[in-house]
Amino acid sequence: MASYDFVTVNVFTDERFGGNPLAVLPDANGLTDSQMQAIAAEFNLSEATFVLPPDDPRHHARVRIFTRQHEMPFAGHPNVGTGFVLATMAGDPPEHYTFEEIAGLVRVHILRDANRRISGARIAAPRSLSIDIGLPVEVVAACASLSPDDIATLSHTPLVASVGTPFVLAEVASVEALSRAAPDVSAFRSASGQFPTLDGRIALYLYAWLPGDERRIRARMFAPLGGTAEDPATGSAAATLAALLTSIAPGDNLDLSYAIEQGVEMGRPSLILASAVKSGEGPVSASVAGSCVPVSRGTLVV
Repeated sequence: MASYDFVTVNVFTDERFGGNPLAVLPDANGLTDSQMQAIAAEFNLSEATFVLPPDDPRHHARVRIFTRQHEMPFAGHPNVGTGFVLATMAGDPPEHYTFEEIAGLVRVHILRDANRRISGARIAAPRSLSIDIGLPVEVVAACASLSPDDIATLSHTPLVASVGTPFVLAEVASVEALSRAAPDVSAFRSASGQFPTLDGRIALYLYAWLPGDERRIRARMFAPLGGTAEDPATGSAAATLAALLTSIAPGDNLDLSYAIEQGVEMGRPSLILASAVKSGEGPVSASVAGSCVPVSRGTLVV
């Protein structure tokens, strides 16, 4: 039997047992697709990452990301956490890593605290913003166990957008309404049948503006059909939201940042620092950053 070392970290937090937990296998060479999927299911976390040699020697690694049920083309907290783990394991880590993933190349910048200790990472989404279909307010509200009046539509109606992984983005009228939201699995199944282009993987990212700060946001993410009833921190969704909000903000040349709280209702508070850049009529690019805390390490026997 083969054995593989693993590390777990909490991502988008500076407190142990906060944020979003992640399992990282720093050397997954030799594992099959089915073994990776089984290992991710065994950890039973939102995602697990598997680090492999890059296809192109100019890059640092090929990173594969698995949820409990399927492989992801790109995700936020797995990249932040994997960059943090690789950097802390290296004697003299580079300032940047480049990861090969299904969605494209992911650039990872290692962050350090005031004492020059590695504290987290900032990642650039592999794709610019793309906007797909819209979803009726009634459908989104039903999925979140809310009333249609709880969904705000002044800035944008609910829609599917992506910077590497698609999400349904919807603004909620208040933080109070957001706190009342809960995933309704039957409504998600119904929506999946109505919108087959989503391939049955409806990831609903709800957000509300926090009072007193125009760019501070509270968010929640539900994806029960993919095995995640609620996610405590979703970096790829935060990057997508930052790109969408920047795309619709007045002005042609903007570089905007957003502080996004998530996981509060789950008791796993997270803070995602998301930013996006648009220039004229060109594409909108996004990035997310956050801190990480190591939690455990061990050996997995396969």
